[in-house]
Amino acid sequence: MTTPTSLDFTPWPPEYAQYYRQQGYWQDRTLFDCLSATAEQLPDAIALICQDQQYTYQQLRHKIARLSAGFVSLGLKAGDNVVLQMANEAEFYLCFFALTMKGIKPVLALPAHRHMELSYFCQHAEAKAYICSDQITGFDTQQQALQLLETCPSLRLLVTSGTASHREMTPLSTLYSDACYRQHGQATDVAFYQLSGGTTGTSKLIPRTHNDYVYSVLGSIEICRFNTETNYLCVLPAAHNFPLSSPGSLGVFFSGGTVILGQDSSPKAAFELIERHKVTVSALVPPLALLWMQYAPSASEDISSLELVQVGGAKFSQSTAQQLPEKLHCQLQQVFGMAEGLVNYTRLDDPLDIIVSTQGRPISPDDEVLVVNEDGEPVPYGQEGKLMTRGPYTIRGYYRAAEHNRRSFNPEGFYSTGDLVKLTQDGNLIVTGRDKDQINRGGEKIAAEEVENVLLQHPDVHDAALIAIPDTFLGERSCAIVVPEQDKTLKPIALKQIDLKRFLHDKGLAEYKIPDQIRFMAVLPKTPVGKINKKQLREQFSTV
Repeated sequence: MTTPTSLDFTPWPPEYAQYYRQQGYWQDRTLFDCLSATAEQLPDAIALICQDQQYTYQQLRHKIARLSAGFVSLGLKAGDNVVLQMANEAEFYLCFFALTMKGIKPVLALPAHRHMELSYFCQHAEAKAYICSDQITGFDTQQQALQLLETCPSLRLLVTSGTASHREMTPLSTLYSDACYRQHGQATDVAFYQLSGGTTGTSKLIPRTHNDYVYSVLGSIEICRFNTETNYLCVLPAAHNFPLSSPGSLGVFFSGGTVILGQDSSPKAAFELIERHKVTVSALVPPLALLWMQYAPSASEDISSLELVQVGGAKFSQSTAQQLPEKLHCQLQQVFGMAEGLVNYTRLDDPLDIIVSTQGRPISPDDEVLVVNEDGEPVPYGQEGKLMTRGPYTIRGYYRAAEHNRRSFNPEGFYSTGDLVKLTQDGNLIVTGRDKDQINRGGEKIAAEEVENVLLQHPDVHDAALIAIPDTFLGERSCAIVVPEQDKTLKPIALKQIDLKRFLHDKGLAEYKIPDQIRFMAVLPKTPVGKINKKQLREQFSTV
């Protein structure tokens, strides 16, 4: 047994690590090793296309090595943490590989994150650098960088992928130095940090080692049959676990295909890229898949090259899933996974009824899956229960989060995912909901407690609850129920939705976390033990 600790990284027990090596899951290869292997075999093949930029594998590897030398020249070293926030641009992959090959661990922030989240990442990870993009729409990352510099004591380096507007900023373009292919660290080391969806407060940091992540990607490549002919369109945020590793862009790089980066996920823009680059595969969240399906019948673009669309990040309704192959004239694959590890796929040769009605089965024969009741006891096949898992690429603990680890991992190392599922007799999972207080807004995870805590900072808010309500397009949208403070006459203070939304925005909360709706009540209903009765609130406001 292993008990999660407050260490930066909770390792797998030695007997599990030995077994995973014996089975060939862990190959003691780094992420850069895998990219380099492709560059050796296919030096002149096109690895990456981004707008008018194009890199062969040889060019990509060389540019990464030169950039890694530049990061070292800035004073970054193996073991340092940095926060990396990039749009869908070539520089994301250049920085990702350049940092990880030197043992510098990036925290993969998303374009939607704002000051509240970014300052937490920098402070919690004691980040030495903030590396940002100038292509995030509606957000001045360089101004944000200066604010972070003032509030985060560990931060001393600010790097931008664009032209520096302030003397404190270092342009990424100036860092390319003499190529040096020497790596630092081992495949057992933490390579980078993904971010949890979070159920309490700000996202937790997920330590991913080279060994576990490489296996997750290689196992995904085999299941999804990526190869040198794969042309993969990435329109979801490149740092998300789904488009990065399922098999994602890394799967393309490790199998010798071509990644096409898109910054506009709208159907017309995406279809133009599909036509121009003969795209064969793309990954979408359900709302985006629905948009593509609605646009396709009247589209003038030729998307006949498209062979496979993966849909994940949130539950895809069975009726919509049933229509996708006909609307987009390609195969559907459902993907259900989490940044903490476990990834499930419907298989390409599964019958259509399995593909549209389930979220697939795990990558590995040694992904251990338990579906349990409230007492932790396994439930029969087909019965709903809580999903717990452990395996060769599922973490054993979050970064510096002892209390969260005690709640999320049991003494045997099983991770409690917070998902409610049914397990079929053939091993496929059907996702039925969430056990944790979290809203899945079109694939973006929102911790209710985090938003509630910010709302309660408003001087005229007495109480607040955030709930999920059904939405045909997003799956779920967020609704805040607010109890105003009373004035001197004991009447509720008049509050407006727009003012509360502006307050949350000014507090630095990411846009997708700002409630879609805000409703007002005199008092929130409580359970017999005094907790807010969110079930009653969902029943009351889901039809409003």
